[in-house]
Amino acid sequence: MGLLEGKVALVTGGSRGIGRGIVERFLEEGATVAFTFVSNPDKANVAAAELGAKGGKVVAIQSDAGDFNAAQAAVEQVVNDLGKLDVLVNNAGITRDQLLMRMSEADWDQVIATNLKSVFNMTKAVMRTMLKQRSGSIINMSSVVGVKGNAGQANYAASKAGIIGFTKSVALELGSRNIRSNAIAPGFIETEMTGALDEKVVQQWRESIPLKRGGTPVDVANACVFLGSDLSAYVTGQTLCVCGGMLT
Repeated sequence: MGLLEGKVALVTGGSRGIGRGIVERFLEEGATVAFTFVSNPDKANVAAAELGAKGGKVVAIQSDAGDFNAAQAAVEQVVNDLGKLDVLVNNAGITRDQLLMRMSEADWDQVIATNLKSVFNMTKAVMRTMLKQRSGSIINMSSVVGVKGNAGQANYAASKAGIIGFTKSVALELGSRNIRSNAIAPGFIETEMTGALDEKVVQQWRESIPLKRGGTPVDVANACVFLGSDLSAYVTGQTLCVCGGMLT
């Protein structure tokens, strides 16, 4: 029996990278999974078909988590179609890296809207259902950059640090209703996005990490399985760093 057997989960930004890894691991552990994507429905539907072919039920929903009304509609669709919602993974995120001196207002606003406002939107959207159930696990994707900052990523670091503060506040507000709220702070995770970087740069990153390797989407997904399952029933308000020791 899987660790998430009988649970229904919603993962934002689940068609590729870390999000897809989370969807895949959740399915392996017995969950029914819906994931959101913003654009390219053909690609998202192919991803859903590929994931579903391995077993389990997976649903792709086109929705922008940064839009308040769209977030409400996405959650309503999940609850109506799947009957309940046990686990929310706020994974959607973008980068618009630039030194602050050169950063535009649009670069700032887009990152805050997609990375931080989306967490507010989706959490507000699931609250009513989880309060009725008197149970739920909310998992917010932060970053080591949100803990320690990073030159050229003031917008991204601010959004990810904001997620940590939001996570702790939600944990305090909803803990009495058996709704847990935790954050994950990934370090250098190797995905198709990092595959476009120069290999020498990537190797330098690897060498700077105590475990001497970059992380994988599965490493992050395994942490999500833990926080989404009953194994973490007494864990809330925490930030779990999945970074190979970068912050040690």
